[in-house]
Amino acid sequence: MKLQNIVWVAIALMIPGTVWAYGEGGGGSGLIACTAKLSKFTPANNSEVAPKSEFSFLASKTTNWPSITVKIKEEKVPVKVTTINNGFLVKGKLPPSVKGSYIRLDIFAKGPNDCDKTDGWLLKVGN
Repeated sequence: MKLQNIVWVAIALMIPGTVWAYGEGGGGSGLIACTAKLSKFTPANNSEVAPKSEFSFLASKTTNWPSITVKIKEEKVPVKVTTINNGFLVKGKLPPSVKGSYIRLDIFAKGPNDCDKTDGWLLKVGN
């Protein structure tokens, strides 16, 4: 193994929580960190909410915004994506069919070089 490859492996092992994907062309090692980030989930995790409540979260500017998908129990939920200073604000409403149970909002998105980013949070929906 080349010394350069050993150094890259050592660096990758020292950075917790980083996902690596192979890049295209351009020379170098061909490794690029998947920098798409999802944050500021509202309402907060494990909150109790009314049916048809609004939800929102932030996606970093490195997120491929057309790839953002939100699902609840495998049902796709429509969302509106708005560009803001440091990325994207994503808003949606819980479907009317979701009430009287715990749910998980599952988020799927792609980052640079089509790397996958997933996240989500739990809510208790009242009657």
